[in-house]
Amino acid sequence: MQFSKSTDYALHALLHLAHSKAPHNGHKSHNVGIKELSATLGVSESYLSKIMSKLRQDGIVRAVPGVNGGYELARQADQITFLDVIQVIEGRQGMFECSNSNSRQHRLLAEEGAAQPNRQSSENCECLVEKVMYGAEQHLHQYLREHTIQSVLNEAFQRCEYDASKK
Repeated sequence: MQFSKSTDYALHALLHLAHSKAPHNGHKSHNVGIKELSATLGVSESYLSKIMSKLRQDGIVRAVPGVNGGYELARQADQITFLDVIQVIEGRQGMFECSNSNSRQHRLLAEEGAAQPNRQSSENCECLVEKVMYGAEQHLHQYLREHTIQSVLNEAFQRCEYDASKK
C-alpha cells in the first residue's frame, strides 16, 4: 500500500500553512500564496493548485483573494486529521474488496463454517480475507484520526526546542 505524492504534498502544504498561521519570532501570521507554497515544497504551481483546490472544496483550506491573498487553513490545525486529508486526496473508498466471493474456495470455506455448530448464517457468507483486511483498515484509520496537523507541528516544535537546549 502506498499513498500518492499528492497526499504527501497536501500534508506538507497544510503543515506550512499552519506554521505560517502561528505568530512566531515577532512575525505576524499571513496567507500563503501558491508561489511560496510551490517553492517551499519543490512542486509545480499547477500541480499544487489542483491539490489545494481539492482541499478547498472539502473545507480544509480557504482561498483568500486579493494582492495579499493566498491560502489559509479553514479549520483549526488540531481539527484537521491525517485521515481527513488522505480521504480528500485518495478518495474514501475501502482499501480492499474481495474479488473471490464466488470462487470455489470461498464456497468451500462457507460450507465448512455452516457445518460448525453455533454459527449464524450471516457469518457463513462473509469473506474471511476481507474481514481481516477490513480490521487492518479500521486500525489504520484510527491511527490517522489520532494525528492532526497540529500534533505534528507540536512534535516539530518540541524537537527544535530539544535541539536548541543541547547546544
